[in-house]
Amino acid sequence: MARARLNSSDKGSKEMAKPKMSKELLAKGLQLFSYIKPYKSKFVIGMVFLVLSSLSLLTFPALLGALIDAAQGQQKYPWLPPSIGYIGLISFAVLFFQSLVSFFRIRLFVEISEKSLATIRKDTYFKLITLPIEFFNNRRVGELNSRLSADLSQIQETMTTTLAELIRQAISLVFGIALLIWVSPQLALMNLAILPLIVVAAILFGRFIRKLSKKAQDQLADSNSIVQETLLGISSVKAFVNEFHEAKRYNTKLKEVVNIAVKGATYRGLFVSFIIFCIFGAIIGVIWYGGALVSDGSITVGDLTTYLLYSIFVAGSMGSFPELYSGFQKALGASERVLEILGETTEDIPVNEEAKTIHKTIHGNLQFKNVNFSYPGRQERLVLSDLSFEVKAGEKVAFVGPSGVGKSTIAALILQFYKPTEGQVLYDGTSDYSLTDIRNQVAIVPQDVLLFGGTIRENIRYGKLDADAEEIIEAAKRANAHEFIMQCSEGYDTVVGERGVKLSGGQRQRIAIARALLKDPAILILDEATSSLDSESERLVQEALEGLMKDRTSIVIAHRLSTIKDADHIFVIEKGSVSEKGKHVELIDNPSGLYHYLYSLQQVEQKL
Repeated sequence: MARARLNSSDKGSKEMAKPKMSKELLAKGLQLFSYIKPYKSKFVIGMVFLVLSSLSLLTFPALLGALIDAAQGQQKYPWLPPSIGYIGLISFAVLFFQSLVSFFRIRLFVEISEKSLATIRKDTYFKLITLPIEFFNNRRVGELNSRLSADLSQIQETMTTTLAELIRQAISLVFGIALLIWVSPQLALMNLAILPLIVVAAILFGRFIRKLSKKAQDQLADSNSIVQETLLGISSVKAFVNEFHEAKRYNTKLKEVVNIAVKGATYRGLFVSFIIFCIFGAIIGVIWYGGALVSDGSITVGDLTTYLLYSIFVAGSMGSFPELYSGFQKALGASERVLEILGETTEDIPVNEEAKTIHKTIHGNLQFKNVNFSYPGRQERLVLSDLSFEVKAGEKVAFVGPSGVGKSTIAALILQFYKPTEGQVLYDGTSDYSLTDIRNQVAIVPQDVLLFGGTIRENIRYGKLDADAEEIIEAAKRANAHEFIMQCSEGYDTVVGERGVKLSGGQRQRIAIARALLKDPAILILDEATSSLDSESERLVQEALEGLMKDRTSIVIAHRLSTIKDADHIFVIEKGSVSEKGKHVELIDNPSGLYHYLYSLQQVEQKL
């Protein structure tokens, strides 16, 4: 019984929370409209034009009714002479005024919405690129891309069209109903009897369609993720002959999107049919009842015409509300996703030119002091355990060990991609460095180099954005890259393709080394930079690396132990901590050590 009462209480609490959640969602959605503030003066002017456009449109039924009565020799309004020519000229004048203000209304609202949306896009993108690595580890690229495209496009449509149209139709509805009552209270009473029924139906429908819209946006984001992943890994797809599998996977997701869209269209169709029946049924009723009122002289033919036209205006406004309300609900669903990104906590990095300024120089001393680390979301697995070591400025040290013991994690902590769970990472004996100062003075050459889809020149210059042509060429020469670059069809202006696919692994590595040379870091990290290269490429890259490591602190994460024989110190990582340390000769002399075992194993592999 107690459990039943508790469940009942929980259920009641959830039901009570629903309206609150709806209000919270509306408040969140309206946060995006704060981007209109810089253009508030234009927005106010646009609103004035919007009101004038709507009100001037509402004068036509009255003028046309007066025109019909004037044709029968009756004066409808005391202030309007019963002259067909005079009323016709006034009608054309009002029409010209209405067209003019409509142009300025559309022009202003589109300008405001496009500029506001551009700012939203910029802020969302800036937010994305300043979020910590952890955020991207938990999300798919296709999903994030969908937020910047599909969701923002939905918001764009609302800000450009839906919002202004919603306000315009609201004005037409309110003033139209008032004018209906003014023309004929009897007919208006009959019409307004169905209004509460339509309003209640619209509210219930809006809540339902918002859930469907949110679900559709999620499914669309998932389908975009499949496309993104498939295209990025197209070589693997083809190598495993999985084109059909990927096409089937994408088709399945698209079917889910279509099913949700069709379901939404079904309910929208039912609701629109209901609205049309109510509205046009009301118009038929007006003509029927209005004809009787004309017969007994209660109203004139002009009054009935005016009333019918106002009824059509009101019916049009009411008929457009479900679709407009649906669009507004879709925008709220889309804005919720965008606001989730905008609400994330970013890294402390300025997104301006200040980010490239070094305020405090690092000389190259590096120390890990009792560092424990677990990846966020995997707290149960300790990757680094009480790890301590010290590297003096200018030294070359290497980290070796089996896969998965935390070598690359050390590199990530040096670059401050993550913070230690416990302990400290010190630069020149202190942790008092800003994130930008650390990353501006630490460079990494990874095993899998990512190049951007521009030219070779642009990829090298990425290490120093203000580098001139001579600096780029000098860096390429020092990286053993100049020769192969000049053999390319367009030299330094050769486009490397998506992720650098037009270049070999060794060529990409040398571009990365040239990029790091331009940066001229105090601390250099080489994360198995030659492990996947052939012998000739390895020789060229190794020569370039020797030049890059000269006179700077170098952290070498090595798989091939033959490349680190001349390291000042070698740290053997086992189970997240240092199990051995020393020079190559010293570690080889310890037959029971892990380093001796790994080196001997590689020697046997080379002989085979």
